[in-house]
Amino acid sequence: MKIRNATSNDKNSILAFCNNTFSWGDYIHDVWDIWIKEGNLYVIANDTISGLCHGVFFDSFVWIEGIRIHPLFRNQGLASSLVRHIESLATKRNVGKSCMLIDTNNIHSLHMAKNLGYEISNIWNFYSLLPQQTKYVSIQFGYPKILTLTEHYVKSWRWLSLDKESLNSLLKENKIIYSDSDGDVSFAIMTDSEHFKKTMIVTLYSGSKSNTTNLLLYIQNFGFKNNYRRIQILTKNTLSLPILEYRISFNLMSRLI
Repeated sequence: MKIRNATSNDKNSILAFCNNTFSWGDYIHDVWDIWIKEGNLYVIANDTISGLCHGVFFDSFVWIEGIRIHPLFRNQGLASSLVRHIESLATKRNVGKSCMLIDTNNIHSLHMAKNLGYEISNIWNFYSLLPQQTKYVSIQFGYPKILTLTEHYVKSWRWLSLDKESLNSLLKENKIIYSDSDGDVSFAIMTDSEHFKKTMIVTLYSGSKSNTTNLLLYIQNFGFKNNYRRIQILTKNTLSLPILEYRISFNLMSRLI
């Protein structure tokens, strides 16, 4: 098996075995063309394409996503080979850390990642929120002191470092909101998906139930007024609120390379 750059001609072969990856289907068909343009999309193949993987390189880490292996070629170490390939490219760029996201119930992928030296940094929960017109207590824009407790924010399903540069950019665009009207402060970082139209991705830190509910009501109303189709909430908190629909939980995995 050889690893090479993916081309547009590989699309049909890849999508043929990515239709039913999960119980709800897959998203590769939505992001394929964008990933081709972004580059660093790799397939492993001889006569038949057996798998793919995408790498996104940042200054301090590489984000690995979209690992898919054809059902006929699983349990042969192909996923590990793809991951190692992207890690080797990261090393050449002097990038010393690798990160990925794995469903907490995906035992095979978790086993693969741990065998490669990845460890669980933390667990994130995914909820969906329906855009609709709502009433909420006033919220605030800006930088709550408690924001220093979080290291990441989610943008296009990539966990990015909340460094000084990204923080200033988010503040300038009024993407950070918080509520401190009743109990411990809750805050959220709102971003637009770069891969799915009219989709808002929200990184949420929950303080009190009252403040969290207030933030979510504002986000619902904001989504409604701005014609969003979907609002996706990512949080390390476990929430039980009637306006949220729990979807799935993920392990954020990382290792030094």
